[in-house]
Amino acid sequence: MSLIKGLFGGERRSMENPAVPLSDGEAVQALFESWGGRSESGVKVTTEKALSVPAVFAASNFIAGTMASLPLHIYDRDEEKGRIRHRGDLDMILSKSPAPGWTSFAFFQYGFEQVLTEGRFVAFIEKNVLGRVINLWPLETAHVTVERQNGLKRYIYQDGTKRVVYNADEVIDIPFSLKSDQVTARNPIKTLRNTIGLAISVENYAARFFGAGGVPPLALTGPFQSPKGVERASNDVWSAVKRLVKQRRNILTLPLGHELKAVGVDPEKGQLIEVRRFMVEELSRLYSLPPVFIQDLTHGTFSNTEQQDLHFVKHTIRRWVVAVEQELNLKLFNRRNRTRYIEYELDGLLRGEFATRMSGYATAIQNGILKPNEAREAENRPRDEKGDTLMIQGATVPMGMQPTPAQAEKRPNDG
Repeated sequence: MSLIKGLFGGERRSMENPAVPLSDGEAVQALFESWGGRSESGVKVTTEKALSVPAVFAASNFIAGTMASLPLHIYDRDEEKGRIRHRGDLDMILSKSPAPGWTSFAFFQYGFEQVLTEGRFVAFIEKNVLGRVINLWPLETAHVTVERQNGLKRYIYQDGTKRVVYNADEVIDIPFSLKSDQVTARNPIKTLRNTIGLAISVENYAARFFGAGGVPPLALTGPFQSPKGVERASNDVWSAVKRLVKQRRNILTLPLGHELKAVGVDPEKGQLIEVRRFMVEELSRLYSLPPVFIQDLTHGTFSNTEQQDLHFVKHTIRRWVVAVEQELNLKLFNRRNRTRYIEYELDGLLRGEFATRMSGYATAIQNGILKPNEAREAENRPRDEKGDTLMIQGATVPMGMQPTPAQAEKRPNDG
């Protein structure tokens, strides 16, 4: 029976065992995933195997941790007072504890780890009888299926015998990237399985090479009398090599007429170090993360490292910030809401930069942008009774009102 006929017509059978029918869509999906998960290097790439590559683990962990550490607040728009911090139950849920047993940091770190490895994060919005949000429950991505019905998305959570269907407005959905059907999310690990598979292969080769004492694969030639003689000679040589490695000796004697030759690629000639370094740069592109943030300073200098820091905020973090803000505003409020909104405080990235923060506050206060109390509040310091006034340096006046030389001479002498 042909593969096409077996999958889409007539009696359907699995490739591994013809006696087992592929009677449902889940089996077909599993079969396709088993093919699609294998890279050209022959390595089966899974999420756990991908995370065994230091660059993948470091990049996903770094971005997830950064997003989880950003302050997230709710604000109300006021025509006279501008934006006002809204301090209610929902603000506490987002900034403190989204659900029992979950801190805000743990919730968003887990969520972004799912986005950056599985391709999607889904959380159920639990509401009380009054329609108020009381909890945000993260769902395991592997158990969630998204489909479109009557033009609207719905989310099916299947865990064993438990099956729950959620409407789109009942869940927070943050995909890595949507496919053309606008429903399925791309899994970055599977999408770049060839690149990640190559990195895993390099790691495996290096581990085997050094695990064998740094001895490359060898070919033994000589006058062998039988196949069993070849096997005995091979075992004897391998035992001798291991013994020399253990004894830290590098001289191996062979019987007359026998010779050992290296087989395969010499790690030095194969540029193993260069390949591993290049894989760091290649995998950094997967997450649009400058290599300096996963400890690759090969091309790093004082000036371009600072620029990469700016690149990280503007082109990597900002897009995820906007995606989360818009999803939370849409699902926790509604599309017609114009007075209340959720927003990240990107200034939180400067929490460890005391001098930079103070310089920014000073500039904002001296130019009438921030009130002293607003700066103090941002630093978790008590308000001052005289700190609610906008100030500006005295030398700054509107255009056309600067004093003439004659007026300046008439000013009283300060001395």
